[in-house]
Amino acid sequence: MTVCDALLEQGIGIDHACGKVGVCTTCHVIIVQGIESLNQVSEKEDDMLDRAWGVQPTSRLSRQAVVGTADLVADIPKYSINHAKENA
Repeated sequence: MTVCDALLEQGIGIDHACGKVGVCTTCHVIIVQGIESLNQVSEKEDDMLDRAWGVQPTSRLSRQAVVGTADLVADIPKYSINHAKENA
């Protein structure tokens, strides 16, 4: 299960403009706790994160980050790259 799927399952709204196929960055989250239990960042995800708004060292694309066994705490940024483009 991905972080995106887990958030949606818990009733937490997370953008996924591309329909969860991994070609946008609207599902960007910042992992506060539990990052060590997620899968490694792929080269594709790393490249996509270069396009995300407000990237931090613990940023992940929730659609590509697979949940491990540890508890996870994630912040969902208020803005995404789509918000920046729409309001430019």
